[in-house]
Amino acid sequence: MNDLKKKLHSLCVDYVQNRIDAATYAINAAQQAANEETKSSAGDKYETGRAMMQQETGRNMIQLNEAKKLMVALDQISYNSTHITSETGSLVATNDGKFYIAISAGTLTVDGETFFAVSPASPIGLKLKGLKSGDGFSLNNKVYEVKSVD
Repeated sequence: MNDLKKKLHSLCVDYVQNRIDAATYAINAAQQAANEETKSSAGDKYETGRAMMQQETGRNMIQLNEAKKLMVALDQISYNSTHITSETGSLVATNDGKFYIAISAGTLTVDGETFFAVSPASPIGLKLKGLKSGDGFSLNNKVYEVKSVD
């Protein structure tokens, strides 16, 4: 089971690294474009273009910082431990899906099985917290039963 959690954890790290790479690329591209733009006779157009590029860089910096926070959160998760009750780093199987509690990274597929990477702060992550095999909960008019926790 720890091998499965290791694979899921690795997919989450890849997900975050892709976000970091995309934001970094966009920041560099915007800065390069701003540096290459020459001041034309229409000064206002030049200033407007630079301001727009600075705004774009700012948005991408925010995305980069958020992705780095996700990476820090992932670094703190031990995928080698087993759990009796659901917590961060747990793999929880329910009657309606399998959840890896780490970060919100969407649907992940490992060895032909589908898992949902969810944040412990997400609505379903909060519902899963502290549950053990046999426990249940309701979310969005759907009843879930916990089959196993690892």
